[in-house]
Amino acid sequence: MTASENPTDDPSDGTPNGQPKRDVGVAWHLGSPFIEQGELARGAALVDLSHLGVIVVDGVDRLTWLHDLTTAYLTDLPAGDSRMALILDQNGHALHELHIVAGADRCWLIVEADEKQAVLDYLNAMRFMLRVEVHDVSETTAVVAGAPAAAPAGTLAHWQMPGEFAGTGVTPAGIDAGGGAQKYVPERPGVFPIDQWIIARSQLDEVLAGSESVAGTWAWEALRVAAGVPRVAADADPKSLPHELGLIGPGVHLAKGCYRGQEAVARTHNMGRPPRRLVQLLLSDSETPVAPGAEVFLADRKVGQITSVTNHYENGPLALATIKRRVDPTAELTVAGTPASQVPIVFAG
Repeated sequence: MTASENPTDDPSDGTPNGQPKRDVGVAWHLGSPFIEQGELARGAALVDLSHLGVIVVDGVDRLTWLHDLTTAYLTDLPAGDSRMALILDQNGHALHELHIVAGADRCWLIVEADEKQAVLDYLNAMRFMLRVEVHDVSETTAVVAGAPAAAPAGTLAHWQMPGEFAGTGVTPAGIDAGGGAQKYVPERPGVFPIDQWIIARSQLDEVLAGSESVAGTWAWEALRVAAGVPRVAADADPKSLPHELGLIGPGVHLAKGCYRGQEAVARTHNMGRPPRRLVQLLLSDSETPVAPGAEVFLADRKVGQITSVTNHYENGPLALATIKRRVDPTAELTVAGTPASQVPIVFAG
Protein backbone atom coordinates (compact mmCIF):
# COMPACT_ATOMS: atom_id res chain seq x y z
CA MET A 1 0.00 0.00 0.00
CA THR A 2 1.13 3.56 -0.67
CA ALA A 3 0.88 6.19 2.04
CA SER A 4 -1.34 9.14 1.26
CA GLU A 5 0.10 12.48 2.31
CA ASN A 6 -2.33 14.68 0.37
CA PRO A 7 -4.13 16.99 2.83
CA THR A 8 -7.12 17.23 0.49
CA ASP A 9 -7.46 13.46 0.08
CA ASP A 10 -11.14 12.56 0.47
CA PRO A 11 -11.64 8.77 0.20
CA SER A 12 -14.91 7.34 -1.05
CA ASP A 13 -15.97 6.22 2.43
CA GLY A 14 -17.24 9.72 3.13
CA THR A 15 -14.81 11.25 5.62
CA PRO A 16 -16.11 14.74 6.43
CA ASN A 17 -12.72 16.42 5.99
CA GLY A 18 -9.16 15.86 4.88
CA GLN A 19 -6.00 15.63 6.94
CA PRO A 20 -5.51 18.58 9.31
CA LYS A 21 -2.76 20.88 8.10
CA ARG A 22 -0.87 20.43 11.38
CA ASP A 23 -0.36 16.75 10.51
CA VAL A 24 0.70 17.11 6.89
CA GLY A 25 4.04 15.40 6.24
CA VAL A 26 3.08 11.96 7.54
CA ALA A 27 0.59 9.45 6.19
CA TRP A 28 -3.08 10.41 6.54
CA HIS A 29 -3.93 6.81 5.67
CA LEU A 30 -2.34 3.95 3.77
CA GLY A 31 -5.26 2.98 1.57
CA SER A 32 -7.69 1.42 4.07
CA PRO A 33 -8.50 4.00 6.76
CA PHE A 34 -11.27 2.00 8.48
CA ILE A 35 -9.17 -1.17 8.61
CA GLU A 36 -6.29 0.89 9.99
CA GLN A 37 -8.53 2.22 12.76
CA GLY A 38 -9.45 -1.32 13.73
CA GLU A 39 -5.81 -2.40 13.73
CA LEU A 40 -4.83 0.55 15.92
CA ALA A 41 -7.74 -0.14 18.27
CA ARG A 42 -6.76 -3.79 18.76
CA GLY A 43 -3.17 -2.84 19.53
CA ALA A 44 -1.52 -4.13 16.36
CA ALA A 45 -0.59 -0.90 14.56
CA LEU A 46 1.93 1.89 14.91
CA VAL A 47 1.29 5.43 13.66
CA ASP A 48 4.05 7.58 12.19
CA LEU A 49 4.03 10.90 14.09
CA SER A 50 7.50 11.90 12.96
CA HIS A 51 6.26 15.40 12.09
CA LEU A 52 5.91 16.24 15.79
CA GLY A 53 8.62 18.25 17.48
CA VAL A 54 10.97 16.79 20.10
CA ILE A 55 12.73 19.03 22.62
CA VAL A 56 15.30 17.94 25.21
CA VAL A 57 15.86 19.77 28.49
CA ASP A 58 19.19 19.00 30.16
CA GLY A 59 20.60 20.21 33.47
CA VAL A 60 20.17 19.49 37.15
CA ASP A 61 17.29 21.99 37.55
CA ARG A 62 15.27 20.57 34.65
CA LEU A 63 12.35 19.06 36.63
CA THR A 64 11.88 21.90 39.11
CA TRP A 65 12.14 24.41 36.25
CA LEU A 66 9.50 22.65 34.12
CA HIS A 67 7.38 22.20 37.25
CA ASP A 68 7.36 25.98 37.74
CA LEU A 69 6.54 26.75 34.10
CA THR A 70 3.76 24.27 33.44
CA THR A 71 0.52 22.95 34.94
CA ALA A 72 1.89 19.49 35.82
CA TYR A 73 3.40 18.30 39.09
CA LEU A 74 6.92 17.27 38.06
CA THR A 75 9.34 17.67 40.95
CA ASP A 76 8.97 14.04 42.07
CA LEU A 77 8.60 12.49 38.61
CA PRO A 78 10.82 9.37 38.54
CA ALA A 79 12.97 8.48 35.55
CA GLY A 80 10.89 6.64 32.97
CA ASP A 81 7.59 8.20 34.07
CA SER A 82 5.68 10.78 32.08
CA ARG A 83 3.09 13.54 32.34
CA MET A 84 0.88 15.70 30.19
CA ALA A 85 1.43 19.40 30.90
CA LEU A 86 0.10 22.69 29.57
CA ILE A 87 1.65 26.09 29.07
CA LEU A 88 -0.97 28.74 29.80
CA ASP A 89 -1.13 32.46 29.23
CA GLN A 90 -1.48 34.85 32.16
CA ASN A 91 -5.28 34.54 32.03
CA GLY A 92 -5.24 30.75 32.30
CA HIS A 93 -5.97 30.05 28.63
CA ALA A 94 -4.40 26.90 27.16
CA LEU A 95 -1.60 27.71 24.72
CA HIS A 96 0.49 24.55 24.32
CA GLU A 97 0.24 20.88 25.23
CA LEU A 98 3.47 19.15 26.24
CA HIS A 99 4.07 15.43 26.57
CA ILE A 100 6.91 15.20 29.07
CA VAL A 101 9.05 12.13 29.82
CA ALA A 102 11.60 12.13 32.65
CA GLY A 103 14.85 10.45 31.70
CA ALA A 104 17.75 9.51 33.95
CA ASP A 105 19.64 12.69 33.06
CA ARG A 106 17.29 14.74 30.86
CA CYS A 107 13.65 15.44 30.07
CA TRP A 108 12.03 14.80 26.72
CA LEU A 109 9.19 16.99 25.44
CA ILE A 110 6.90 16.07 22.54
CA VAL A 111 5.19 19.11 21.04
CA GLU A 112 3.03 19.99 18.05
CA ALA A 113 5.03 20.61 14.88
CA ASP A 114 3.60 24.08 14.25
CA GLU A 115 4.06 25.10 17.91
CA LYS A 116 7.63 23.88 18.40
CA GLN A 117 9.31 27.22 17.79
CA ALA A 118 6.91 29.08 20.08
CA VAL A 119 7.58 26.53 22.84
CA LEU A 120 11.34 26.76 22.30
CA ASP A 121 11.22 30.56 22.41
CA TYR A 122 9.23 30.55 25.64
CA LEU A 123 11.46 28.00 27.36
CA ASN A 124 14.64 29.81 26.38
CA ALA A 125 13.20 33.13 27.54
CA MET A 126 12.51 31.61 30.98
CA ARG A 127 15.92 30.05 31.65
CA PHE A 128 17.32 32.96 33.71
CA MET A 129 20.20 31.69 35.88
CA LEU A 130 18.92 28.15 36.31
CA ARG A 131 21.05 25.16 35.34
CA VAL A 132 19.06 24.07 32.30
CA GLU A 133 19.75 23.76 28.59
CA VAL A 134 17.09 23.48 25.90
CA HIS A 135 17.74 21.67 22.60
CA ASP A 136 15.60 21.00 19.55
CA VAL A 137 16.38 17.38 18.58
CA SER A 138 13.58 16.95 16.03
CA GLU A 139 16.00 16.36 13.17
CA THR A 140 17.58 13.34 14.85
CA THR A 141 14.56 11.87 16.64
CA ALA A 142 11.04 10.88 15.63
CA VAL A 143 7.78 9.97 17.35
CA VAL A 144 5.61 6.91 16.76
CA ALA A 145 2.36 6.03 18.53
CA GLY A 146 0.37 2.93 19.32
CA ALA A 147 -1.08 0.77 22.05
CA PRO A 148 1.38 -0.39 24.74
CA ALA A 149 1.46 -3.87 23.18
CA ALA A 150 2.86 -2.38 19.97
CA ALA A 151 5.89 -0.82 21.69
CA PRO A 152 8.91 -0.79 19.37
CA ALA A 153 12.36 -1.88 20.50
CA GLY A 154 15.18 0.56 21.15
CA THR A 155 13.12 3.56 22.19
CA LEU A 156 14.72 6.64 23.71
CA ALA A 157 11.68 7.67 25.74
CA HIS A 158 8.13 6.44 26.35
CA TRP A 159 5.23 8.84 26.97
CA GLN A 160 2.22 7.09 28.49
CA MET A 161 -1.31 8.30 27.86
CA PRO A 162 -2.84 9.71 31.07
CA GLY A 163 -4.95 7.11 32.85
CA GLU A 164 -8.12 9.16 32.48
CA PHE A 165 -7.85 8.91 28.69
CA ALA A 166 -6.47 5.38 28.49
CA GLY A 167 -9.02 3.96 30.93
CA THR A 168 -6.25 2.75 33.23
CA GLY A 169 -6.55 5.04 36.25
CA VAL A 170 -6.38 8.62 37.44
CA THR A 171 -3.50 11.08 37.37
CA PRO A 172 -2.66 12.39 40.87
CA ALA A 173 -4.00 15.94 40.73
CA GLY A 174 -4.44 17.14 44.28
CA ILE A 175 -7.47 18.99 45.57
CA ASP A 176 -8.41 22.63 46.14
CA ALA A 177 -11.29 24.49 47.78
CA GLY A 178 -13.46 23.77 44.75
CA GLY A 179 -12.98 20.03 45.08
CA GLY A 180 -11.11 17.53 42.94
CA ALA A 181 -10.72 17.05 39.22
CA GLN A 182 -13.43 14.39 39.02
CA LYS A 183 -16.22 16.98 39.03
CA TYR A 184 -15.49 17.93 35.42
CA VAL A 185 -15.62 14.60 33.58
CA PRO A 186 -17.68 11.91 35.29
CA GLU A 187 -17.24 9.55 32.32
CA ARG A 188 -15.73 9.72 28.86
CA PRO A 189 -17.40 8.16 25.81
CA GLY A 190 -14.50 5.76 25.24
CA VAL A 191 -10.83 5.09 25.89
CA PHE A 192 -7.72 6.07 23.96
CA PRO A 193 -4.88 3.82 25.18
CA ILE A 194 -2.36 5.12 22.63
CA ASP A 195 1.13 5.92 23.92
CA GLN A 196 3.98 7.72 22.17
CA TRP A 197 7.62 6.67 21.81
CA ILE A 198 10.65 8.71 20.83
CA ILE A 199 13.09 6.85 18.62
CA ALA A 200 16.16 7.73 16.57
CA ARG A 201 14.97 9.15 13.26
CA SER A 202 17.46 6.93 11.47
CA GLN A 203 15.48 3.92 12.78
CA LEU A 204 12.03 5.16 11.77
CA ASP A 205 11.66 3.13 8.57
CA GLU A 206 12.94 -0.01 10.29
CA VAL A 207 10.57 0.43 13.23
CA LEU A 208 7.53 0.90 10.99
CA ALA A 209 8.53 -2.01 8.76
CA GLY A 210 8.88 -4.25 11.81
CA SER A 211 5.41 -3.44 13.13
CA GLU A 212 2.56 -5.90 12.63
CA SER A 213 0.59 -3.08 11.01
CA VAL A 214 0.91 0.64 10.24
CA ALA A 215 -1.93 3.14 10.45
CA GLY A 216 -2.20 6.74 9.32
CA THR A 217 -3.04 9.77 11.40
CA TRP A 218 -6.69 9.44 10.38
CA ALA A 219 -6.89 6.33 12.58
CA TRP A 220 -5.11 8.12 15.44
CA GLU A 221 -7.49 11.09 15.24
CA ALA A 222 -10.60 8.92 14.84
CA LEU A 223 -9.87 6.95 18.01
CA ARG A 224 -9.06 10.16 19.88
CA VAL A 225 -12.31 11.88 18.89
CA ALA A 226 -14.34 8.73 19.63
CA ALA A 227 -12.88 8.67 23.15
CA GLY A 228 -13.55 12.37 23.73
CA VAL A 229 -9.87 13.17 24.29
CA PRO A 230 -9.01 16.81 23.59
CA ARG A 231 -5.96 17.88 21.63
CA VAL A 232 -5.10 21.45 22.56
CA ALA A 233 -3.81 22.31 19.07
CA ALA A 234 -7.16 21.26 17.60
CA ASP A 235 -9.76 21.77 20.31
CA ALA A 236 -8.62 24.97 22.01
CA ASP A 237 -8.97 28.54 20.86
CA PRO A 238 -7.37 31.67 22.36
CA LYS A 239 -10.01 31.77 25.13
CA SER A 240 -10.07 28.07 26.05
CA LEU A 241 -9.71 27.21 29.71
CA PRO A 242 -8.38 23.75 30.69
CA HIS A 243 -11.59 23.23 32.71
CA GLU A 244 -13.69 23.46 29.51
CA LEU A 245 -11.65 20.75 27.80
CA GLY A 246 -11.61 18.30 30.70
CA LEU A 247 -7.89 18.75 31.29
CA ILE A 248 -8.07 19.44 35.02
CA GLY A 249 -6.52 16.25 36.35
CA PRO A 250 -4.81 14.65 33.36
CA GLY A 251 -3.01 17.88 32.46
CA VAL A 252 -3.47 20.30 35.38
CA HIS A 253 -2.58 19.69 39.03
CA LEU A 254 -4.80 21.54 41.51
CA ALA A 255 -2.43 21.84 44.46
CA LYS A 256 0.96 22.94 43.19
CA GLY A 257 2.85 26.20 43.38
CA CYS A 258 2.48 29.18 41.12
CA TYR A 259 2.89 29.01 37.37
CA ARG A 260 1.71 31.43 34.73
CA GLY A 261 -2.10 31.33 34.66
CA GLN A 262 -2.38 29.43 37.97
CA GLU A 263 -4.46 32.12 39.70
CA ALA A 264 -7.01 32.09 36.88
CA VAL A 265 -7.20 28.28 37.00
CA ALA A 266 -7.76 28.32 40.76
CA ARG A 267 -10.32 31.13 40.58
CA THR A 268 -12.46 29.31 38.03
CA HIS A 269 -12.14 26.01 39.88
CA ASN A 270 -12.90 27.40 43.34
CA MET A 271 -15.29 30.27 42.72
CA GLY A 272 -16.95 29.91 39.33
CA ARG A 273 -17.70 27.76 36.35
CA PRO A 274 -16.14 27.84 32.88
CA PRO A 275 -18.46 29.35 30.26
CA ARG A 276 -18.17 26.42 27.84
CA ARG A 277 -17.90 22.65 27.86
CA LEU A 278 -16.51 19.99 25.52
CA VAL A 279 -19.01 17.60 23.92
CA GLN A 280 -18.89 14.82 21.40
CA LEU A 281 -21.41 15.09 18.59
CA LEU A 282 -22.85 12.19 16.62
CA LEU A 283 -23.37 13.63 13.15
CA SER A 284 -26.39 12.09 11.45
CA ASP A 285 -25.61 13.03 7.84
CA SER A 286 -22.38 11.65 6.39
CA GLU A 287 -23.07 13.36 3.04
CA THR A 288 -22.90 16.89 4.48
CA PRO A 289 -19.30 18.12 4.78
CA VAL A 290 -18.46 19.35 8.28
CA ALA A 291 -15.11 20.91 9.11
CA PRO A 292 -13.54 22.40 12.23
CA GLY A 293 -14.99 25.85 12.77
CA ALA A 294 -18.50 24.86 11.70
CA GLU A 295 -21.14 26.48 13.89
CA VAL A 296 -23.31 24.46 16.27
CA PHE A 297 -26.94 25.55 16.75
CA LEU A 298 -29.71 24.97 19.25
CA ALA A 299 -32.81 25.77 17.18
CA ASP A 300 -31.80 29.08 15.53
CA ARG A 301 -29.30 30.11 18.20
CA LYS A 302 -25.57 29.57 17.80
CA VAL A 303 -24.23 27.81 20.89
CA GLY A 304 -20.74 26.67 19.88
CA GLN A 305 -18.48 25.37 17.17
CA ILE A 306 -16.86 22.21 15.91
CA THR A 307 -13.19 21.76 16.87
CA SER A 308 -12.34 18.25 15.56
CA VAL A 309 -14.18 16.00 13.12
CA THR A 310 -13.64 12.48 11.84
CA ASN A 311 -15.28 9.44 10.30
CA HIS A 312 -15.02 6.53 12.74
CA TYR A 313 -14.91 2.93 11.61
CA GLU A 314 -17.73 1.89 13.96
CA ASN A 315 -19.59 5.06 14.94
CA GLY A 316 -19.58 6.96 11.66
CA PRO A 317 -19.17 10.75 11.47
CA LEU A 318 -18.13 12.19 14.85
CA ALA A 319 -17.02 15.58 16.07
CA LEU A 320 -15.81 17.33 19.17
CA ALA A 321 -17.21 20.77 19.87
CA THR A 322 -17.15 23.39 22.59
CA ILE A 323 -20.62 24.69 23.41
CA LYS A 324 -22.12 27.03 25.98
CA ARG A 325 -22.23 25.49 29.43
CA ARG A 326 -25.94 26.16 29.96
CA VAL A 327 -27.10 24.18 26.92
CA ASP A 328 -29.25 21.25 28.07
CA PRO A 329 -27.07 18.10 27.77
CA THR A 330 -30.06 16.24 26.33
CA ALA A 331 -30.90 18.85 23.68
CA GLU A 332 -30.69 17.95 20.00
CA LEU A 333 -28.29 20.28 18.20
CA THR A 334 -27.69 20.94 14.51
CA VAL A 335 -24.54 21.39 12.45
CA ALA A 336 -24.74 22.51 8.81
CA GLY A 337 -28.51 22.11 9.02
CA THR A 338 -28.45 18.44 10.05
CA PRO A 339 -29.09 16.86 13.48
CA ALA A 340 -26.22 16.28 15.87
CA SER A 341 -26.75 14.34 19.08
CA GLN A 342 -24.75 15.30 22.15
CA VAL A 343 -22.59 12.95 24.16
CA PRO A 344 -21.58 15.15 27.14
CA ILE A 345 -17.92 14.97 28.15
CA VAL A 346 -17.30 17.98 30.39
CA PHE A 347 -19.96 19.01 32.86
CA ALA A 348 -18.14 22.27 33.69
CA GLY A 349 -18.20 21.81 37.43
